[in-house]
Amino acid sequence: MNLFSGLEKFGLKSAESMKLFEDEQKEDKKGSETHAEEKIPAESEFLLDKTVQCKVCDHKFKTKVIKSGRVKRLEPDRDLRPRFQYIDTLKYDVTSCPACGYTAMNRYYEHLTPGQAKLIKEQIASNFHMENKEENQTYDYDEAIDRYKLSLVNTVVKKGKDSEKAYTCLKIAWLLRGKIETLSEDTQEDKATKAACQKEEEEFYQQAFEGFMKAISEEMFPMCGMEQSTVDYLLAYMAYHFKKYEIASKFLASVLTAPSASRRMKDMALELKEDIIAQLRK
Repeated sequence: MNLFSGLEKFGLKSAESMKLFEDEQKEDKKGSETHAEEKIPAESEFLLDKTVQCKVCDHKFKTKVIKSGRVKRLEPDRDLRPRFQYIDTLKYDVTSCPACGYTAMNRYYEHLTPGQAKLIKEQIASNFHMENKEENQTYDYDEAIDRYKLSLVNTVVKKGKDSEKAYTCLKIAWLLRGKIETLSEDTQEDKATKAACQKEEEEFYQQAFEGFMKAISEEMFPMCGMEQSTVDYLLAYMAYHFKKYEIASKFLASVLTAPSASRRMKDMALELKEDIIAQLRK
């Protein structure tokens, strides 16, 4: 039986020899072959060089930033650490002047008062020097962590807000976690390196928790670009991590009753509440 009979009146006599599914199956096969041959893109493909003028010494330099719309967001960690396919974007959220050492997270880099610039000139730029080495196309975790630590020093020197210091500590902890995920445990040396990173992550995580706890009593929201419900959830999870269940429960109650909190945020809060209840029952 010819499925296309009756189409001759449209001049489509060639339709008689057509097979209904053969071409589609070939196309599907071709598509699967293309998918199998898909290559993992290099990290450098997600980056571009942006020209920046230093707010302290006026030196112009290039810094690596993420291409807008190029990365695919994945499910974050339970403490809101962001994840993206093929790249850890946290590594590129700091701008650092190679001439004077002024360094800050991207959201803060342009916001510097004359008084703060003077402090950085006196306490950082006067002593700063950078090793002469060929710049890599991407930052590894060690380089990214060093840049954040330099940002943290700058924040302390310029007398930045507690929230900025806490957020920097949190991001360093997240970067250390990212580095840990790349480490093996094949040798005793590998195990020792991983243990040292875990210890350092815990120390920065503790500083971040204490810094945010101090900041919420003194600063207004939004804080570091986060609304109150986001900060409350973050503190609830960090308190849970440190086994401070009473503090965690208090912040979770705030999230669950906040009209501005998203459904997704409230679901995460409910899940965390169940974990706390389970721990208390032990």
